[in-house]
Order: sequence, then C-alpha cells, then structure tokens
Amino acid sequence: MQIDVQTLVFEFVGGLGIFLIGLKFMGEGLQKSAGDKLRDILDRFTSNPFMGVLAGIIVTVLIQSSSGTTVLTVGLVNAGFMTLRQSIGVIMGANIGTTVTAFIIGVDIGAYALPILAIGAFLLFFFKNNRITYVGQAIFGFGALFFGLELMSSGMEPLREVQAFKDLTVSMSDNAVLGVVIGTLFTFIVQSSSATIGILQELFNADAISLKAALPVLFGDNVGTTITAVLASIGASIAAKRAAYTHVIFNLIGTTIFIILIVPFNELVLFLQSQLHLNDPMTIAFAHGTFNVTNTIMQFPFIGVLAFLVTKLIPGEDTLVEYKPKHLDPIFIQQSPSVALDQAKEEVLRMGEYAHKGLEESSQYLNNHNQKHAELALQIEGALNNLDKEITHYLVQLSGTSFSEAESNKHSALLDSVRDIERIGDHFENIIELIQYKISNKVSLTAQANIDLNDMFDLTAITLKQAIQALGNMDREAALEVVHKENQIDQMERTFRKKHIIRLNEGVCDGAAGIVFVDILSNLERIGDHAVNIAEEVLDDKNSNPQ
Repeated sequence: MQIDVQTLVFEFVGGLGIFLIGLKFMGEGLQKSAGDKLRDILDRFTSNPFMGVLAGIIVTVLIQSSSGTTVLTVGLVNAGFMTLRQSIGVIMGANIGTTVTAFIIGVDIGAYALPILAIGAFLLFFFKNNRITYVGQAIFGFGALFFGLELMSSGMEPLREVQAFKDLTVSMSDNAVLGVVIGTLFTFIVQSSSATIGILQELFNADAISLKAALPVLFGDNVGTTITAVLASIGASIAAKRAAYTHVIFNLIGTTIFIILIVPFNELVLFLQSQLHLNDPMTIAFAHGTFNVTNTIMQFPFIGVLAFLVTKLIPGEDTLVEYKPKHLDPIFIQQSPSVALDQAKEEVLRMGEYAHKGLEESSQYLNNHNQKHAELALQIEGALNNLDKEITHYLVQLSGTSFSEAESNKHSALLDSVRDIERIGDHFENIIELIQYKISNKVSLTAQANIDLNDMFDLTAITLKQAIQALGNMDREAALEVVHKENQIDQMERTFRKKHIIRLNEGVCDGAAGIVFVDILSNLERIGDHAVNIAEEVLDDKNSNPQ
C-alpha cells in the first residue's frame, strides 16, 4: 500500500490545529458563560483539601484545561490567596477534571461535527446578547474539537501500515518507560494533555497502537501537562514554585506506581471494555479516568507528606503577600461593634504598611531594574485592591449598628483612609509601568534626574509611613508633621519640574526621558496628597492625642 505522506501530515497537523482551537474556544466559551467566577470558586471552596479537589474538578471542567487550572492555582498561591496544602487538593482535582474531555471524545459524534460548528457560528455571528455568543463560542469549539479529531483520524489511519511505526509501538509495548517519555515530550510540545489523549484515542481506534503500548503514553501525557505550570512558576514566589512542582511529583509518583502495575492495570481496562461494551476511544477515556481518580485516592491521605517533600526540595523563606484580611471577624459586628471597629482599624493599618512596602519596592525597581521588585509591588497592589473591597464591605456592614459620636467619626475616618490607601497602590502601579516603559524603550535618565527622583521617593515614603503611624496612634503632632512634609513634596515637585525644563532646553535629556521623569514626579506628589488626607482624618478627630 502506497502511503501519501503529504496528505497524512497535512490532515494530522491541520486536524490537530483545529482540535486545539476547538478546545480553547470551548473552554473560553464555558468560562465566560459561567461568569468569571473561577478565581472565586478556588478562593472560597478550598477550606480543606477535599473541597480543594472538588474545586479543581469544577474549574477544570469549566475551562477544559488542567494546565489552566494549575496555572490559576499557582497564581493564587503566588498572591497569597491559597496555601500550599490547599493548592495540592486543587491540583489533584484538576487531574480528575481533565479526564472529562477524553470522555466527551469517547462519545462518537464526529459525523455531526460540521452541523455543530454551524450552530455555534450562527449563535456567534447573528446574536448581540453576550450570554448567547458565549454559548455559541462553546458550541463552536465543541464542533471544532470533533472536526479536528475526524481529520486527525483519517490522517492517522495509514500509520498502521508503516513498518517504522509498527516497530515503535512494539517497542513501547515491551518498554513502558519509552512510552512515558514519548507521551511526556509530545504533551510538552503540544501543551495540551487533552489533545495528546485525543490523538491516542484515535490511534487506538484505528488499530495503529495496542492498549499495552497506549497506556504508558497515557501516563506520559499526564506528566507532560505539568510542564506548563512549571513554566508559569518561573520568576514567581517560592510558594508558587512549590505548588507547580507538587503537580510534577504527584504525576511522577502516580506514573511510577502504574508502570509497576501495568500488567494488572491493562487487564482491568480490558475487563471494563468487555463488561461495559466500550468503544475504543471510550476505553482510553476510562483508562485515563481510572488512572487519575486512583492516583488521587492513593495520594490524598499524604498531602502533608507531599507538602513537606516539596518544601525540602525547594527550600527558603517565602515573601508572601497575603491578600486576605487577618482581623475582620464578622462575629463582632453584632456582638461588639466597638471591637469590630478596632479590628477594622488594625486591618487598615496593615493595608497602610503594605502601601508603604509597595512604594519602597517601586523605588528599588527604579534603581536596579530587578524584576522581582516590580512583581512584588504589583502583588501588593493586588492585595490593596482586595483589602479595600473586604474592609469597605466590613465597614458598610458595621454602619447598620449603633455607634457613639466618637465611634461614628472613627468609622467615617477609616472608610476615607481605605480609599486613600487603595489609590496610593494605583499610583505606585503607574510608577512601575513607567519604569517598565523606560526599560523596554531604553530611555535613559540623567544622573541628576535619578538623584531628584530618589530624593522625592525618600521624602514621599517617610511621609506615608508617618501618616500611617499618625492614624495608628491618633497622634496630632505626627499628623501635623505629615502636612508639613507634604508641602515639601509639593515644593520639591515644582523645583524638579523647573530643573527638568532647563535640562530639556539645554539638550541634556530627550522628550521620552522627560515624560517618564515628570509622570513619576506627578504620581509621587499624588501619593503625598493621599498621605495628607489620612493625616487630616487624625487632625479632624477630637479624640486624637496631642502628644
């Protein structure tokens, strides 16, 4: 039989491309139609490892990507939303959730792929309602997934006649490790275990590969999908790296156990196939599901051991930015509003300390261009946004309780201060973006401009710190000092702007450098304004300490 290599390659590569696009469209459509609640699901339902497994399954089914769930989890660990132990449960759940795609593929509806595509396209292009277009996107992706599979299937059918491929499958049957390596590498290249499992299902369906050869490749597919999370953890916090490497260890342990037990596992899959009358693609889906569910059941009791192991493998203290509030206990809202108010104040002060830290990280990024300072500052800005939302919600709930006049004033002061601190985060985020623009466009500031910026950074940071301390101690003297320093910041900005214009006129610096310089000055001056707003809350309070 003559093999048309060009047709084989074109149909396989084209089919794979359509399959991947379909998988992406289906995942995005499901995610959008479900609402952007994935982060909330992972944040709220990971109180214990078992709930974490369920959350991992749900989110992976919604976005049709275990890699996507794991990357999202790594991001949440990196941001301080989730602990390492919580993340392990989610990662286990993601491995189970990703098997749903294989079961979908196992349902033989390839003949209806084109009509499904047409329905999806119709909903996408002829309706203005967002919810309908999201559903259309999911349906279009669903159809594209099966159409891509059909193309790949027809492209792979001649492979069973190719002697070199026959020899390779025989080698994989005799040497399970070779199959694992091939599955790992292919999934790493394609960046989707769902795609490689889909290809495996079609190869098995075309009698191009035996079950004994297919199972090690299936194990390798599960190992290969962990690479995405490892790549996502590059440059992230130590906790995020640990979460990513836990995914690798989890799948390596499972793969090792199943390779040792490959003969009885092969018999189990054949037994399921005969008893449940499974078609070939569904047989691979059941093998995939059995592997991941059993692996999770086996390792679930040892989550603590996994966490300990990965902590030993990746040592070091982690600089963790905690997004969640520490002091806002809802029980005090009804039982003791005055205590609740004190709790809220503690959280506002913690938020203020974060703002000061973010400003310092921005200053260091300006001087050494080390990306870790930018990342930490942006993490802090994210934490400030979340704390602003949480504290404001807590204070709004408190507003319905009975307060004395002093407590009412304190309540208003805290609400205003939260808003000011959150805005400070926005301004140092602007500064980070300006420095990133400076680096990427190779904008060079003069030595004097750098000195001026550092002087203003130092004065602004001191002023902000003093404003937070003044609020903490209700110290009028410290608050007055903040007002005085803020006047110095305003004067400094005016002076440095004039010096910049002189440099510009003398041709010492160019326009791009001037924009960066002036905009950083402007953002620092606005931070000074917010610091003085916080200080004025102290000055307006009759119960503040004169000291």
